[in-house]
Amino acid sequence: MSTLRALTFTKNTGAKHTATVIFFHGSGANGEHMREWVHLMAKNFIFPQIKVIYPTAPLQPYTPAGGLPSNVWFDRADIDQDAPEKLDSIAKIETQVRDLIKSENDAGIPTNRIIVGGFSMGGALSFYTGYKWEKDLAGVFAFSSFLNNKSVVYQDLGNSGGSRLPPLLQLHGDIDDLVELSWGQRTFEELKKLGVTGEFHVMERLGHSINKKGMHLIRDWIEKLLPNL
Repeated sequence: MSTLRALTFTKNTGAKHTATVIFFHGSGANGEHMREWVHLMAKNFIFPQIKVIYPTAPLQPYTPAGGLPSNVWFDRADIDQDAPEKLDSIAKIETQVRDLIKSENDAGIPTNRIIVGGFSMGGALSFYTGYKWEKDLAGVFAFSSFLNNKSVVYQDLGNSGGSRLPPLLQLHGDIDDLVELSWGQRTFEELKKLGVTGEFHVMERLGHSINKKGMHLIRDWIEKLLPNL
């Protein structure tokens, strides 16, 4: 498997970099495409104190694409909430995501000044990151995303003993024909039962996509959680 690439980013525009947002793309895309898409929907998705990183997923065989290589964060048995997780594949990306967060720590950004989020599979990766691997994050957002039923994330949270968890902002289109709205809602409710606090927003007349309204909600939420120090 190739490695995660984190060469695409938006620098902070102020005097000092004090926080970071990591924005994970969906399956088959890359960081450059995600950055362009975000800035098309929210031209002011630039912050004086925050560097925004748009990593590119490793190129690896992807089962739902017939096993052909694709830029995906991890493999799936199927795009279905009832499908089992491919835990070996998820474990491989865990190491790379944690290394990315550590590189920000080494640059002087504490974990509690880092937000992770993403679209589709990128949002799913953010669930693993914030609610299993790095629970000291400032927040997690997910657009058109879900966790598998019986996910290891739920199992881990059930054994975490009420520790502090990052707040969640979750958004989902009401006519999403790839990731059903009910999958996103069920994910949010399961996380909520396990101690995650947050907001769930249904985007009207939106399919499997981001939109301007949703991106501005994310922008405002980021500014609230990562104020300029």
